[in-house]
Amino acid sequence: MYKITVYTAPGCPYCVKAKNYFRQLGLKFAEIDVSRSQEAAERLVKRTGQTGVPVIEIGNQIVIGFDKNKIDKLLGV
Repeated sequence: MYKITVYTAPGCPYCVKAKNYFRQLGLKFAEIDVSRSQEAAERLVKRTGQTGVPVIEIGNQIVIGFDKNKIDKLLGV
């Protein structure tokens, strides 16, 4: 099973959709609120070039936004 991390922020509807989707699949994930951690936000931008959320890390793969098709492909769903 892959380690899943969701970079999120308050008020982000696609973040909520992504987290709910992982819960629906019964998958555990780490949640990092980039609005509460400047260090995490900087790490995210450095790694992905993205300033928006959600950014989802599945194993060593990055998914920008709630791209269900890409998520399913990476998870083998």
